[in-house]
Amino acid sequence: MSTLIESRTTQQVPPPVVHTAAMLWLAAVAFGAFEAVLMIGGLLFEGTPVLELLPQAGFRLAVFAGAVFLALRLKDGANWARWTLAGTLGVFGTLSLVIEPVRWLLAGGSIGEAVAAADAMELVFAGSRILHVLAVLGALALMFQPRANAYFRSA
Repeated sequence: MSTLIESRTTQQVPPPVVHTAAMLWLAAVAFGAFEAVLMIGGLLFEGTPVLELLPQAGFRLAVFAGAVFLALRLKDGANWARWTLAGTLGVFGTLSLVIEPVRWLLAGGSIGEAVAAADAMELVFAGSRILHVLAVLGALALMFQPRANAYFRSA
């Protein structure tokens, strides 16, 4: 009987790649929340009425809560959470993070000029966005490593 219990317990411990992927998703949420605070704070500073910002803030809060839930389920071995994270935040979330800068670059924007003209807040935001994207891409890569695949097959 104790062998059966030990076997079930050890199956529930995620391999390091899955644990790290879940932590990277949580880091991405933290970076996203930080960016939202900077963006909403900047809009409030510019005089945007609070009521105009509530829908956007509410949507972001819902996405962050969903991402945390999915990252925790991922760590527990839920394959559906892995695919949901990959499809929603991995694809559409990443596109939402990079589409504006890519369009700007395609329109002739210069990274060097943008960095030279940026104030401290813009540099902090850009740094957070870069780390956010890297966390998502790292999590995506780790979620589909062979050890992760074996873990999700056995869960």
